[in-house]
Amino acid sequence: MAGASGKTPAPAMRCRQYEAEIKLTQWPIIYSSEYNIGFCGLEKLHPFDAGKWGRIFNFLKDAGMLRDDTIIEPMEASETELLLVHTKRYISSLRLTNIVEGINEWSMNVAGITEVPPVALLPNFVVQKKVLRPFRFQTSGTIMAGRLALDRGWAINIGGGFHHCSAERGGGFCAYADITLAIKFAFEKVESVAKVMIIDLDAHQGNGHERDFMNDQRVYILDVYNRGIYPHDGFAKRAIKRKVELGHFTDDETYLTLIRRHVDGALNEFEPDLVVYNAGTDILEGDPLGNLSITAQGVIERDQIVFQKCRTRGIPIFMVTSGGYQRETARIVADSILNLKNLGLISWTEAENAPLIEAPASGIEK
Repeated sequence: MAGASGKTPAPAMRCRQYEAEIKLTQWPIIYSSEYNIGFCGLEKLHPFDAGKWGRIFNFLKDAGMLRDDTIIEPMEASETELLLVHTKRYISSLRLTNIVEGINEWSMNVAGITEVPPVALLPNFVVQKKVLRPFRFQTSGTIMAGRLALDRGWAINIGGGFHHCSAERGGGFCAYADITLAIKFAFEKVESVAKVMIIDLDAHQGNGHERDFMNDQRVYILDVYNRGIYPHDGFAKRAIKRKVELGHFTDDETYLTLIRRHVDGALNEFEPDLVVYNAGTDILEGDPLGNLSITAQGVIERDQIVFQKCRTRGIPIFMVTSGGYQRETARIVADSILNLKNLGLISWTEAENAPLIEAPASGIEK
């Protein structure tokens, strides 16, 4: 039907994450083995733990919380879905970059984004499979987490949180703007979503989503970060509605006091229909990039505060795991999720009581 302007409105964009069938016996927790990155050992040249996501999942399995059949596995985000936010120019830049006229098979832009220079020397088809494909799976997981939070009140993507990537550029180990995509799809697919809050507690400023929502009054950004580290994006800071800049080596007492005050303040100031929680663990003491001094218990308490503030107000919330550059961060993320479960801040009875699926008989008589 034509609108008042006489023009037929464009059909709504399809989003497979909103169309996928989710079983009641599945937790609103998203993970795939495709998340993990490995390419000829080059991933070791960046301090990011490229297998962190798999180890978080395994810790939660060992604790008896999750099973392979009670988590939700996302599909790979399609180019059509990515183009809801990203420009074609940017997507093309991840594929091929001419470094010599007539030779366009290398991966210069991806090398810059991942901060691993030798990636520039790898053929792009290798980079697509070993680096960008895992990022696309995690991005899909974040979009799906938005849907699940709105359906079930909460969700966790054991991955994602690429908060340095915006529509037109990546950086800081972030190739796709998963947070922006999740929010844009929520606005498009769910009529009741009119306002969204981003609570970004990674140690680094979330300049990617800030650039994307610079002039969008539907999105409120609370960002708590170390002012002395990457990315120093003064332009992006203009989008932050509540900015909390930390100094090097901020400790638990100071940090958690600020978190309580400002999460409460933000939620009192702006009543969102959905909260996106970017829960980076690079705030941990000893992190080589975060340069803060928060203990493991401080990280767990921080996550508890955010979930308590949102869940007691009945606000749907989903969490993405974002940065964290030490081997022990996987254990801490898993412990934090278990703490949320033990406190009743996250639960899903149907998944907890899901019957074990017996392996099919081999058909061989003995």
